[in-house]
Parts: sequence; structure tokens; C-alpha cells
Amino acid sequence: MKVRLAKFISDNGIASRRSAEDLIQSGRVSVDGKVVDTPVFFVDGSQKVYVDGKKIQQKNEIKLYMFHKPINTMTTTSDPLGRKTIYDVLDKQYRNLKYIGRLDFKTTGLLLLTNDGNLARQMSLPKNKIERTYIATVDSFSKTGLDKARNGVVVDGIRYRPMKIEVINEHNLKVTVKEGKKNEIRIVLKYIGSPVKALHRISYGLIKLGNLPAGKILQVDKKTVDLIVKNF
Repeated sequence: MKVRLAKFISDNGIASRRSAEDLIQSGRVSVDGKVVDTPVFFVDGSQKVYVDGKKIQQKNEIKLYMFHKPINTMTTTSDPLGRKTIYDVLDKQYRNLKYIGRLDFKTTGLLLLTNDGNLARQMSLPKNKIERTYIATVDSFSKTGLDKARNGVVVDGIRYRPMKIEVINEHNLKVTVKEGKKNEIRIVLKYIGSPVKALHRISYGLIKLGNLPAGKILQVDKKTVDLIVKNF
């Protein structure tokens, strides 16, 4: 996609858009060896752009994808037990992407993938308190048990923070957590007497799975990515 030269310079952190236009009009910018002195000039990223004789090193555009993880897949690049991984499901073009957090072998639903390691780390850190929402299927539950989980519990010496829990029907609960401890929902619901039969993630922060079919991947729009990145 072609963009104005001033935007290209600005997007790569050299100067503000207005200052970039001044640099261009001052004859301090060249593209593929030729000086450009008008802001009405477009580039597509394939050209060599220099400012004051120094080549601009392009920043990689941060890309974020939503993937509907199928059941019985491991969130890892390879599994010593030979189980299927998410990268066995994804097309080759997506196999260099980093996953954000993990979903266990039996858990389905929204898994985020990105080309940016820092974004993956920031979105996984407990201190950033990003909400993850799941549908948990159980045989039964009690108000007393749910209230325990809502207030936070200690299981085997590990403290689990309060969870938001909404009752959908007699077998399904909508559970939201911020911490992201390993197997957090399964452990806590088992502790209160409602072991999980199935677990399905429907949202992660601003991103919602919607009706994306299992095994499919979809790129998140740039506006949403920019809103996410701005928070870190």
C-alpha cells in the first residue's frame, strides 16, 4: 500500500508528519538516490529512503491475529509426546507468529498470535490486568461455591484472585479472569465442587472471538491494534 513520503518518515520515528514535510521541502530527503522536494510523493516500502544521507530502517508493522484454537491441540511449537500443535493447524505463512499466553490441550476458543515479541509479553503480564473471558461447562454448581470463587481462594498454597462469574444456565458459566495463572479456572472451579467439563475462551481484552470457525485465523484491524499498543 502506498503512503505519502512524510507519513512514511513519521511512521518510522524520524520526525513528526509536519517536520517530515519540512525536511522534504528543504531537499534533505532522497528516494532511491533522487532528491524529493515535494510532499506529494508516495512510497510503498520497497524504496530506499534517506534523510540527511542516512537510510531509514523501517519498523516492522505490528500485526495481531485471532485464532480459534480447536480442541486437542497444544499451544507450543512442538510437543515431545507427539500431540498436534496449533502450528500443525495453521497455514505455513503463520507459523512464525508468537502466541500470547496459552490455552491447554482441551481448551478451545480465542488464542491471539502476533509478529511482535514485546506485544506478546505485555499482553501476557499479570500486572497489565487484561481480562480474559471463558464459557465453562460444568455438571452443577452452588451459589456458595460461586461466591467463594468470586471472593478469591487459596488452593494448595496458591492464591487465586477473585473471578467474575455470571450464570448462563444450569450447566454454563461465563468466567472472567485477569491474572492468567496456569489452569486457573479449572483449578478454582474444581476446588468449589464444579469441575470443568469443557472450557472455551470467547474474548481477550478488546478482542472477541465472535463466530470465527474452529481452526480459522483472522487479522485484527490496525485501529484496534493501535488502541491496544497505546496502553503499554
